[in-house]
Amino acid sequence: MFANFAASLMAPTATAAAGEMTTVDMLVQILPFAFIIIVFYFILIRPQRKREKADEAMRNNLEVGDVVTTRGGIVGKVTNIKDDQITLQTGADSVKIRVMRWAIAAKEQKISD
Repeated sequence: MFANFAASLMAPTATAAAGEMTTVDMLVQILPFAFIIIVFYFILIRPQRKREKADEAMRNNLEVGDVVTTRGGIVGKVTNIKDDQITLQTGADSVKIRVMRWAIAAKEQKISD
């Protein structure tokens, strides 16, 4: 009877010890998630940051006479640059519009007058 009682006291301890995770087991479980995060960084995040830096450099290097396209699809020639606002001349009738610097999507070419 005492042997059965002692065995029942030891059984939960044995199962708890078998259910404990070792450092290697935890590493094996975390490793796939870390790999996925690294892959996402190199496939998605890093190229996006590179494009954003290139776009910012393009906007900061705009000069009068450059032909640009806005995010809304308006194409015009830069006639004035003042802080964060850029004045564009669009069309043959010299319509001028002001847009914010962040709204410039692409620089086409420089037109000489």
